[in-house]
Amino acid sequence: MKPYSIDLRQKIIDAYAAGGISQRQLAANFGVAVSFVSNLLLRHKRYNMIGPSVRLLQTPSKLNEQQLETLREIVLAHPDATLSELRQYLYNKTDVLLAISTIHQIIHVKLGLTRKKKVSGLQKKAVTEY
Repeated sequence: MKPYSIDLRQKIIDAYAAGGISQRQLAANFGVAVSFVSNLLLRHKRYNMIGPSVRLLQTPSKLNEQQLETLREIVLAHPDATLSELRQYLYNKTDVLLAISTIHQIIHVKLGLTRKKKVSGLQKKAVTEY
């Protein structure tokens, strides 16, 4: 989701400064959440800033380059393995235990691999016969 524009933020600040309107009414008028209006006004009051926050530090990777390569080899060696099985294989080789959702994210985003299951021989044969 993209941050709200500076123009919209300034309109909210100006409307509140004009007075006579609550934060709830502002949120309803501009189609934003009450928490957004509240946080925007607080940020403007404290820091005189209305722009969106900028993330300075990224979350460090759970696996180093060698462990990523090990996971790639495991996925290629066991294409039909479940995420839980891949997690166990990785733990056996690297002593790093990750959540199943983290394994999924790393495989798809960092390694760019898909885990599409093989079509069994019977299904292939049935499809080609028609």
